[in-house]
Amino acid sequence: QVQLVESGGGLVQAGGSLRLSCVASGSISSINAMGWYRQAPGKQRELVASITSGGRTNYADSVKGRFTISRGYAKVYLQMNSLKPEDTAVFYCNADVVIDYTTRNYWGQGTQVTVSS
Repeated sequence: QVQLVESGGGLVQAGGSLRLSCVASGSISSINAMGWYRQAPGKQRELVASITSGGRTNYADSVKGRFTISRGYAKVYLQMNSLKPEDTAVFYCNADVVIDYTTRNYWGQGTQVTVSS
């Protein structure tokens, strides 16, 4: 079984920074794309940023220039700068994990990010 565990969320004032971390564990052969999604109250879950195994990144327009995604082996990070109240949401880690030649998609349990004005 594969688990994704996020950490690093919290309460921060507008203009501040947070760094989210996600660690994957379990019987992992390799990991393809990894990403961060968020879901604000009353809204659908949306992609924030993603990164391929080769390091290619993709960002939502709303976070470009403020957020940076990076990864290590079985880990993915999201550096969030210049945070705004509208960034308040539960942030979820997502990964395409390869186990014995089969790829499955996994989600973390989420970490709350609250930005006060």
